[in-house]
Amino acid sequence: MPTSSVAPPSPGRRPAWAEGLEELRAAATTEPGRLRVIGAVLALLVVVFGATTAWQVADRTAAADDVVERSQPLTADAASIYRSLADADTTAAGGFLAGVEGSAATRKRYDADIATAAGLLAKASRSSQGADGADEQIARLNRLLPRYTGLVETARANNRQGLPLGGAYLRYANAQMRTELLPAARALYDAETERLAADYDEAKAWPWWALAAGVAAVGALGWAQRRHYRRTNRVFNRGLLTATAATVAVLVWLVAGHAVARAGLTDSYEHGARSLRVLNEARIDALQARGDENLTLVARGAVLTGDQQDFYEAGFRARMKDLAGPGDHGAAAVRSRLGAALGLADDAAGRDPVREALTYVRQWQARHAQARASDEKGDYDWALAKVIGAEGSTGASFDRVAAGLQKALVHEQAEFRSAADGGRGALAGLPVGAGVLAALAAVGAVLGIGRRLAEYR
Repeated sequence: MPTSSVAPPSPGRRPAWAEGLEELRAAATTEPGRLRVIGAVLALLVVVFGATTAWQVADRTAAADDVVERSQPLTADAASIYRSLADADTTAAGGFLAGVEGSAATRKRYDADIATAAGLLAKASRSSQGADGADEQIARLNRLLPRYTGLVETARANNRQGLPLGGAYLRYANAQMRTELLPAARALYDAETERLAADYDEAKAWPWWALAAGVAAVGALGWAQRRHYRRTNRVFNRGLLTATAATVAVLVWLVAGHAVARAGLTDSYEHGARSLRVLNEARIDALQARGDENLTLVARGAVLTGDQQDFYEAGFRARMKDLAGPGDHGAAAVRSRLGAALGLADDAAGRDPVREALTYVRQWQARHAQARASDEKGDYDWALAKVIGAEGSTGASFDRVAAGLQKALVHEQAEFRSAADGGRGALAGLPVGAGVLAALAAVGAVLGIGRRLAEYR
């Protein structure tokens, strides 16, 4: 049998890694060895601090960019989808009341609303990126919208022929809008609002890992300089002093920049995003109240609530209560949509259009009461003129309410963008600056320790 030529290891010989570890341990017992270990640790700490700062600040900058460029615009688009659908339904009912003579003007507005909703749905589908709930609601709306428009077209065709079946089709279309399309649009709006809130949370979260790494790096540099002073009686080591100054600069920049960014983003939420949400809710309430008002005259009491009240009149009153409260003043008005919008507006440019809208809501309610009284007395023609006429009608009041809300929305959108841009701008340059200063700190630490090592040569 051939024998192996490999000699067995000597009983007293240790592996190479163990010998290397022993040599490193022996070197660390000398002052030059300790200095080399200290230099390596200091350089590592400041590099880790710089890298962690760049990583976490970049994440928060991306989230702040998402707030401004993606999630807030998507939330606004979802609100516009809801508004367009509600306005289309309101316009369809108004055109039905106006008859053939008014169909040209209302048809143009209705078509524009449907086109806007369809276009925004296509845009949302491209931008949703698989957001929870958003894709499902977009698909649902795309499936339901053609059914609704088909019912409206059937109602119009019957109405042009003078067939009473047209009113039934219109009520069925409205029921589909209320029970299927608008709830889906609301769910889409809620999903986008949740995504906006999540982006806000991510953008405003403190970079704790970077802060901890910065404190550790500054502490280690301070300890190293104190050790240097105690062993040499020299107050300053230029390399270590430079490293400490650069590290402290990054840490202060990180704390101050993130604090300013948080303040700007918080302001954009409190005085921008929240105001926009309340104003969108108010506009939706106004649109649905107008649709209920029109359908009160279309249905003529054919649809009742469980307690035998006119279904659409009850809906009108509920929407008006949500919109402006039951009275002109008091706590109930403050708890209304317009009262909340007034409370959130932080300047006259934001409050004045809301006050204007509230004034015309009161006018709308008074004119609506007159129209209802006439209709109940049997004077349908006068009630119809009071609802869809030109000057002095509830329609004119509604248009002024909508104009005031739109003006307030434009102002609050600008407020949001200004505050959010200021917030995310506070983080500009920090990731790159942190990397450069961390590299400078690492070089300073190595040179500072190297200067001390040179004294042993």
